[in-house]
Amino acid sequence: MKVSDYIVEFFIDKKVNDVFGYPGGMVTHLMDSFGKYKDSISAHVNYHEQAAAFAACGYAQVSMRPGVAYATSGPGATNLITGICNAYFDSIPTIFITGQVNTFEAKGSLGVRQKGFQETDIIGMVRDVTKYSQYVESAEKIKYYLEEAYFWACEGRPGPVLLDIPMNILRADVDIDDLGGFVRPYKNHENSRYQEQQIIELLSAAQRPCLLIGAGIKTSNSVGRLRDLCTRFKLPVVSSMLAFDVMPQRMENNFGFIGAYGNRAGNFILAKSDLVIAIGTRLDIRQVGARKEGFAPRAKLIRVDIDEGELSNKIKGDELQIQCEVPYFIDKLFDIGQYINCDKNWLGVCRIIERELNDIDTRLPNVLLRKLSHMVPDCRVITTDVGQNQVWVAQSFEIKENQQVLFSGGHGAMGYSLPAAIGAYYASKNPVICISGDGGFQMNMQELQFIVREQLPITIVLFNNKSLGMIRHFQEMYFDSNYTQTVERGGYSTPEFELIANSYNIEYCAVKNEEDISSHIFAGTKPKFVEVFLPDETYVFPKLEFGKPNQDQEPLIDRDLYQKLMEL
Repeated sequence: MKVSDYIVEFFIDKKVNDVFGYPGGMVTHLMDSFGKYKDSISAHVNYHEQAAAFAACGYAQVSMRPGVAYATSGPGATNLITGICNAYFDSIPTIFITGQVNTFEAKGSLGVRQKGFQETDIIGMVRDVTKYSQYVESAEKIKYYLEEAYFWACEGRPGPVLLDIPMNILRADVDIDDLGGFVRPYKNHENSRYQEQQIIELLSAAQRPCLLIGAGIKTSNSVGRLRDLCTRFKLPVVSSMLAFDVMPQRMENNFGFIGAYGNRAGNFILAKSDLVIAIGTRLDIRQVGARKEGFAPRAKLIRVDIDEGELSNKIKGDELQIQCEVPYFIDKLFDIGQYINCDKNWLGVCRIIERELNDIDTRLPNVLLRKLSHMVPDCRVITTDVGQNQVWVAQSFEIKENQQVLFSGGHGAMGYSLPAAIGAYYASKNPVICISGDGGFQMNMQELQFIVREQLPITIVLFNNKSLGMIRHFQEMYFDSNYTQTVERGGYSTPEFELIANSYNIEYCAVKNEEDISSHIFAGTKPKFVEVFLPDETYVFPKLEFGKPNQDQEPLIDRDLYQKLMEL
């Protein structure tokens, strides 16, 4: 069997139905093999390799199967790197296949920069942002390397892997019966660091416990079980941004996402807790704040993470670290739930805090976003870009229990939302809502041709403030309002998006106020472009100033109210 055929059959066997990429000389044999098997797997042509990588991310996040993207050698491979980084930092299982020059054209140990045309050492470039990367030097190793790559993409904390395959290896013939496979390493089921007695002692002593959940809930496929846990034990729950959609809005013990741009109520609840159980979240600086001692200052901390490396970043000196898989820990909490000893008024206190702070940060973008969320039908995936639009979604989108929101979190890659929406559509086969800003959208605007070509039911909601709003606000605060490169007079500009939509023959709709929002915006099954016009000067509030505790965000609330809430 031809090696490229074997690769395609491998993905089919793994139930990967859709892959994304861009043609190039070194992957022509792989492209031809995808064509042979088109009745079993679809290889979709993007218009930039970065977009293919983001589409693979979106596909994986929704399908819970690895996303696959491919590209040719040289610039094709290097264009994947931003998407690879995104998958690495957000723990997305993805497999990247890059073509490479023939083995007899490779520079090897020669001191030249390059021998073959478009030869580039992609393995050296991505080694630090992949879980596994391998140059395939022999056709006979293809089975072993594919199985090993797939294993590491999914095992433990998921992430990206990459195989770099020379053209002459892709076109080689192998006897599949002679191929050696990968043997999964023995898995000592983690729980040497599950310390039940210490957990019981902390639970028994706590009067005001709180769950802080992260994206590990989603990557471990534990959303349903986590919701059951919260319902059973009536624990208040806050989340990282990436886990914002785990708890639907209707759940009475959901108090939103926390951190620098998080909901005030969630940050206050953390500050008043005496035990924080952080599950599947790395507690990065945007969650904790620059001063670690200001994070949940009254609370003991239990940290649950599959990745021992993340636990090396201590938040509290006496924190209890549990390195184990999230489903295992949740099941154990059910088993020892009788030791949860909440003050009977604790959930009521949380609701008072939420009610007191509910209308403090009402601004036009948040109002529009909240009303738009009411119009989004069930069973939809919502993708966001990076910038103010992303935070407005996390602050104000009222999520339903069968909806999912995708972010580019750790890497924060502008241009993510549209290609991720493409991948999300193929994973769900349901219409997708793509939310973006005028800056991020222009990063991968060429993918409009993809959704038109395939007539995908993707509605683009573009918030247009004619600026790079997040950075413009930063310049206002710290650079005396010198708006270099972020507004029109500073060198930044935006096109007429209505003309862009018309040129692609996409239905266009303008939203200039709250009254323009109705359910017809998300009706239909064809591409649609909704432009939401905003003032040039927009803000993301609340916002944490450097060095302050999370609950004391800008603009500052009335000091009497602040003191009242801290004394509840």
